[in-house]
Amino acid sequence: MPTFDLYANDPGASHWQVPASGDARFSWEYDDGRDRLLALYQKGKDKQWDGLKRIDWDLEVDPHDPLGTPEEAMTLYGTPYWDRMTDRDKGELRRHFASWQFSQFLHGEQGAMVCAARIVESAPDLDAKFYSATQTMDEARHAEIYGRFLHEKIGLLYPINDNLRSLLGDTLRDSRWDMPYLGMQVLIEGLALAAFGMIRDTTTKPLPRQILAYVMQDEARHVAFGRMALRDYYRQLTDAELREREEFVVEGCYLMRDRLRGVEVLENFGIPRAEAEQLSERSEFLQLFRRLLFSRIVPCVKDIGLWGKRLQQAYVDMGVLELGDSDLDLLMAQDEEIAEKLDAERFAAEEKERVAEVQEAIEAGRRAED
Repeated sequence: MPTFDLYANDPGASHWQVPASGDARFSWEYDDGRDRLLALYQKGKDKQWDGLKRIDWDLEVDPHDPLGTPEEAMTLYGTPYWDRMTDRDKGELRRHFASWQFSQFLHGEQGAMVCAARIVESAPDLDAKFYSATQTMDEARHAEIYGRFLHEKIGLLYPINDNLRSLLGDTLRDSRWDMPYLGMQVLIEGLALAAFGMIRDTTTKPLPRQILAYVMQDEARHVAFGRMALRDYYRQLTDAELREREEFVVEGCYLMRDRLRGVEVLENFGIPRAEAEQLSERSEFLQLFRRLLFSRIVPCVKDIGLWGKRLQQAYVDMGVLELGDSDLDLLMAQDEEIAEKLDAERFAAEEKERVAEVQEAIEAGRRAED
């Protein structure tokens, strides 16, 4: 079925054209490179995988409870709207919220693919171009996977959220070569990692857990790449240039915080926009969710050298300043370990089943001989 037939709301034109700016840069130095980035490039090549084969698409998904979301996590829980809903209505609300979340993941991954391709074009150093080429493939795989999950398992999509669209547009229109790194690798990817992780660690459903764990294994490398490249470059910038980038981060963080209301879903259930925004703001679960979403961004921003007073004050206002002391390397290592452990458990179980099938066939053969 064409994607446009599955959208809950009209997404508008079928294409979004963002005018490109900035230079395409070539490097004629082919032998030299930063060892850390080249090692990450090698890891990016080694860790390529096929979403068709690694993910068990035969797993069943209930479209009206695709994530095993508890009632307490629903924005309308505890309101008169929730009390008036039938079980069928509540299932449809879960479907729409899961569709909205994974649709934003899908659109974000396409944005990441475009930004990674832009980094290949605009980065001045060949080692950065090499790694970004592997990331472009990663992001294509992620968009493919999220698109398939939404089409085949949920059967419903939502258009790109206005705030995510705005941040992507600002990132792509900027002519400075480092801005796709900062906008995508640090802000959008950092936010996505936290959102993926929260759902990965709370869902009771095996298929979305597989998808999120494997995507996060890739994203851990992507954020590491952005940190390495920007940390090196930002040491060379003037205070004025650093402040410009801090302003971009502040605006981007506010946009992303406001992106996570899911107001579009509530409007589709007959709730006026102003009231939907108030309900989202009052939701204790969403307040916690929004705060945790900055768990990857704040320490990364601090690590790359953007930590001026204006930026710190913004994080105070958001209640996330203390996250700057988080151990980002540990979080990324855990993301990789969870994916590897999930693989080991899955394939061990499959091997056990194959052994049992062989044993059963041998026993059947023996009985036939007797």
